[in-house]
Amino acid sequence: MFLRVWRQARAWRPGAARFDTWLHRVALNLCMDRLRRRREVAVADPPEQADPAPGADFMLARDAESRRVERAVAGLPARQREALVMQVYQGLSNIEAAAALGISVEALESLLARARRALRQQLEDLRP
Repeated sequence: MFLRVWRQARAWRPGAARFDTWLHRVALNLCMDRLRRRREVAVADPPEQADPAPGADFMLARDAESRRVERAVAGLPARQREALVMQVYQGLSNIEAAAALGISVEALESLLARARRALRQQLEDLRP
């Protein structure tokens, strides 16, 4: 850089700009010249990157867990299963599910508690 400054010293005009401004501009021009000369090397194939999607083993394990949960829900007594499906899978409120089943909200909550307890016991090993 100092060689460039020495060669460009004649271009500095004392009244037109401050010396440090001119020196900064010479350094900036030198950097820009080097960047222009630098050639990018084109690569035929981009570098391999890991796929961020879950792997096949994860998907298989998740599918197996889903089937196991489905079997556990299917194994519940009919009233417990109906209460659970209405509230969890269909998104009905306790009041709506109780009305659909023709029972009180307290009876629905009792069915849900028993269903959850049974599922928790059957699927204990799946819990983190």
